Amino acid sequence: MNDNEHIRLILKTLPEKPGVYHFLDSDNKIIYIGKAKILKRRVNSYFNKHHTSPKLNALVRKIQDIKFTIVDNEWDALLLENSMIKEHKPFYNVLLKDDKSYPWIAITREEFPRVFFTRQPDKNQHILFGPYASVRYVNILLNLINDLFPLRTCFSLAKNGRPCLQYQIKKCAAPCANLISQEDYQKNIFIITEIIKGNNSLAINTLKNEMYKYAEAWEFEKAQEIKMKIEILEQHQAKSIVVNPIVSNCDTFSIIVDGQSAFVNFFRINEGAIVQSYTFEISNNLELSQEELLIRGIVEIQQKFGKLSPQIIVPFVPQIEDTHLQFYVPIRGDRKKLLELSERNAKTYMFEKRKRQELIDPDRHKQRILMQLQQDLGMENLPQRIECFDNSNTQGEEPVAGMVCFINGKPAKKEYRHFLIKTVVGPDDFASMKEVIFRRYSRVLEENRPLPDLIIIDGGKGQLHAAYEVLEKLQLNNQIMLIGIAERLEDIYKVGEKLPLFIDKKSESQKLLQQIRDEVHRFSITHHRNRRSKKSLDSELDHISGIGKQTKEKLLVHFKSIHKIEQATMESLTEVIGKQKASILFTYFQSKKNLP
Repeated sequence: MNDNEHIRLILKTLPEKPGVYHFLDSDNKIIYIGKAKILKRRVNSYFNKHHTSPKLNALVRKIQDIKFTIVDNEWDALLLENSMIKEHKPFYNVLLKDDKSYPWIAITREEFPRVFFTRQPDKNQHILFGPYASVRYVNILLNLINDLFPLRTCFSLAKNGRPCLQYQIKKCAAPCANLISQEDYQKNIFIITEIIKGNNSLAINTLKNEMYKYAEAWEFEKAQEIKMKIEILEQHQAKSIVVNPIVSNCDTFSIIVDGQSAFVNFFRINEGAIVQSYTFEISNNLELSQEELLIRGIVEIQQKFGKLSPQIIVPFVPQIEDTHLQFYVPIRGDRKKLLELSERNAKTYMFEKRKRQELIDPDRHKQRILMQLQQDLGMENLPQRIECFDNSNTQGEEPVAGMVCFINGKPAKKEYRHFLIKTVVGPDDFASMKEVIFRRYSRVLEENRPLPDLIIIDGGKGQLHAAYEVLEKLQLNNQIMLIGIAERLEDIYKVGEKLPLFIDKKSESQKLLQQIRDEVHRFSITHHRNRRSKKSLDSELDHISGIGKQTKEKLLVHFKSIHKIEQATMESLTEVIGKQKASILFTYFQSKKNLP
């Protein structure tokens, strides 16, 4: 609870109406803007309870004043909140990471307008369509428009002038020379506008009416020109359809939440074709729910593109009151396919952005993954130092263990350690894990070395509890987070919890845990195999006086095994290693045979 008496007075007098509230700090700077269905209830909730989120607690501590604005309903509150966030950019708010370089199609506000591609939209000078996610799609639209209609491209229109080269190559209708009326030119602009909007059927029907008029007036050449335009437009329409043409005049939203960010994809559908596609990132500073983030995404799109379509396809229905929007969650069919396509676009955008971040700033990328892991495991501290253990043996023979260390999300190979199991006889993984954990951390404590933030056990609940018993004995159980990764399903367990932790199998934090587990498995099993191989090569030949390393190698290359060397004759041995050494070897094996 904030101790500020001024705040307490405001909390008592807040109205029970929908509105937008501002939190201000000691410098009278807005640090958070929020919306509420009931202002009094929502604002008081910040001060009446302890929040689990550290960021939210930090926000509440900084609040020194509260301002608010009353509106008619919750939807108006959402719209006002969004515009105010854009204006003030408060530190603790959800921030829309918008890419200002998206392409637009612009139509100039002139008697004879130009139609062109731009990345610097000007609402005062141009009628704008966009933004578009794909430059390629914009170019396809503009090429189609240029094929259909000869529009002017010159920046200044000199009337009563001579037609330029563009007219000669049939790329311009030459309004400068009065070769096309303003009325006819504007008709073309109207059709172009409908094409850009995705209303191809309306554009086709308009062109057909023009064609019939010319045909009835026996102007067959002009009618043929329009027929060719209709065919081009119909071909474009057929290529553009991604779902059933019946699916028309609807918007689609999908959302992918990944740690501190959410990615929202928006489709506008007309006549079965995607006429607009837009994906953007939302920075989730206060760990809002998926529903709240989706609502903010919908509001952002409405402010960017204007009025939304009457039907909105979503993965779940957001709870927004006092709005005329109709939400629809498809179960099957074309609309379901459309929603899945939208989700794939959001995921692709997310993966591409992550890849770019990793290439540009790998350290920051790793830091973000660690923050996600911290959140997934419910840790108080960032897992900067992670140590992972694994046992390896073959039916109890040559038992060893390995430990790998990751610092700031990267392998620290100088910190890797091998352990020979000394106190355990036979294949007892639980006892082996106890021995290794005790030896490791008793020595760390003795030598005052840094403790890990997180310990990972490559094994199930049994090995996890064995490790925990040791940490408890060393009084480290409350200082270090301990988890186990079950091998079969790769479930993650914590001590005292029956069910595994829910972590998205495809998340980056899960992939980091798998990477660490795979590394310790590789490290320990390599050590085990090396020891087993060394033991198998350690033969009786090593203990026979007068038989050196080179002689041993010659014998093994020729005879392939100890057994065949033992059965060899004096003559065959002499051919390989000479009479003197052959005599030593033959005498040794003969005396061995004669033993009782």
